[in-house]
Amino acid sequence: MKPRAKSGWRCWLRRLGLAFMALLLAFAAVVAYANVTAIWASRGRIFTDVEQVPKIKVGLVFGTTSRVAGRENLYFRYRIEAATQVWNAGKVEKLIVSGERSGYYNEPNKMRQALIERGIPADRIERDFAGWRTLDSVVNAKDIFGADPILCISQRFQNERAIYLAQAHGITAYGFDARDVEIHDGFKTKLREVGARVKMWLDVNFLNTRLRHLDGKVDMTE
Repeated sequence: MKPRAKSGWRCWLRRLGLAFMALLLAFAAVVAYANVTAIWASRGRIFTDVEQVPKIKVGLVFGTTSRVAGRENLYFRYRIEAATQVWNAGKVEKLIVSGERSGYYNEPNKMRQALIERGIPADRIERDFAGWRTLDSVVNAKDIFGADPILCISQRFQNERAIYLAQAHGITAYGFDARDVEIHDGFKTKLREVGARVKMWLDVNFLNTRLRHLDGKVDMTE
């Protein structure tokens, strides 16, 4: 009887191990697909040469804090530089700066001030204080500011995700890549992006995630 009991125990462990491996493989497949699908969605829509960017009325600059642990945040600097570049090239007429606002920092105000210091008129810049997520920023651009199409301005990883989200919500979107941050500074961001794309895919296909808007609308089409 004892040998049979041991055999049955081993069989149960083997089945449990196989089930765990199958679950792990399924999870890896979802992660891989979610990360690749954003690349597919943005093919031919993202530009690194400003001269190739189509003229689009409104550019959407994604927010980030200007400083991290007391040091300059290069993601912030490079996004501001990219936005200034497309403005100076005459590719956009207006800009939306979208990010978070709290008692400790105000991303839209910081971005707006940085753009004004680079010569962009204040009346050409609108602030979206409800840009908690890329999803909110993209949909707010159309629902709150009436912008469609939009030119997404950020690093490529976010532009790809933003274009996927825009297309899923019936918005025409393109992207202009800001300079990326070197791997030793941006490794944590790249790692988070893997999870962010899984969340992106789930939001669109399964979760039907509700958006968080500010009250009122701003007409940027005039």
